[in-house]
Amino acid sequence: MNLKERAKQLKTDIPAVFLCLKSKDTPLAAKLLAAITIAYALSPIDLIPDFIPVLGYLDDMIILPALITLTVRQIPDETFIRFRIEAEGMWENGKPKKWYYAIPIVLIWLSIVWLLFKSFYL
Repeated sequence: MNLKERAKQLKTDIPAVFLCLKSKDTPLAAKLLAAITIAYALSPIDLIPDFIPVLGYLDDMIILPALITLTVRQIPDETFIRFRIEAEGMWENGKPKKWYYAIPIVLIWLSIVWLLFKSFYL
């Protein structure tokens, strides 16, 4: 599998990992690792900021795929294959159909911004 095919596969693996969080067939350790993976994938904050040349994008190319691979290995194969097939239908024209999954992340970041604003200006 070349790099371009692997990148396309990640596009369905991230939603599949999210769907595995809801499954009772997924072990607790895998659910915890899946939650960390999804939070890192959706978080606008990286370990290495993107404005640092080369290193900024390197963490997205190494850390996120490594987290996904580690998470997928913790999930039973039949469970992950079932959710991978379900996740393939979540993308439409290169955009996710179920955009409302981002609402909790947006609310968390808005509350963080509000708390920072409140602590500095009020």
